[in-house]
Amino acid sequence: MQKSMNLDKKIIVFKYGGNAMIDDDLKKKVLKNICSLKDRDFHVVIVHGGGPFIKQALIEAEIESEFIDGHRKTSSEAFEYVEMALKGKVNGKIVSMINALGYKAVGMSGKDGKTVVACKRIQEQMVNGAAQKVDLGQVGDVDLINSELILLLLENDFIPVITCLADDKAGNGFNINADMFAGHLAGALKASQFIVLTDVDGLLRERYDPTSIIRDLTLGATNQLLEDEIIQGGMIPKIESCEIAINKGAKEARIINGTVPEQILEVATDMQVGTVIHR
Repeated sequence: MQKSMNLDKKIIVFKYGGNAMIDDDLKKKVLKNICSLKDRDFHVVIVHGGGPFIKQALIEAEIESEFIDGHRKTSSEAFEYVEMALKGKVNGKIVSMINALGYKAVGMSGKDGKTVVACKRIQEQMVNGAAQKVDLGQVGDVDLINSELILLLLENDFIPVITCLADDKAGNGFNINADMFAGHLAGALKASQFIVLTDVDGLLRERYDPTSIIRDLTLGATNQLLEDEIIQGGMIPKIESCEIAINKGAKEARIINGTVPEQILEVATDMQVGTVIHR
């Protein structure tokens, strides 16, 4: 659901995470370059997770983490610490850094203004050749998007900084995969670009060969690359999030290296940077 508003600038949605989030000096450079796109007549939205911070919070609380098919099983006890890490620590820090750069940031999660409505994720796991449903606890998927609050913030010159938490219709809290969360938001906002910041220069045809970067990729080509195991590991959810963004309404998606902050500015030019995904 999206209320029509008069936005005269294109929207760029960033999924921010990985090593670009851990080092404070690098974080400042990344955020400075993201925010400077506002000076080039773009609206900017930042979506973030915070796996390393969640891990540390759970260690300090002496709560064991269990991963099932890449998803962190999240009990009600663990969810309290997940929420504290993402909303209290990571989100607040990003907002403070952006404000110190002279811009106006507003920190929020999907809960605020019912921007994102979650549903419980139903995970299936193969056990002895048979699919079995696994309860991941308070791990969710995106059910609905209401972009009204984000558009209102953009229209009033704020930078929304959004973490990947949301309630379901009954008010139960869920942690949602940040890549998927960001992709859905980018689609709902009809973003001109959805930018996924990662730790490599883009999708590589040969995993350890940076010169083998695939510069241009259509949605129709991704299935074959998955079959050929060119898309694998942590790149799978990133490609999936790009597909979601485009199928939901974003014009194009791009995977770039967040540890090379100058690449961020190049998304506003015609320069080739990262892997561009489009229809």
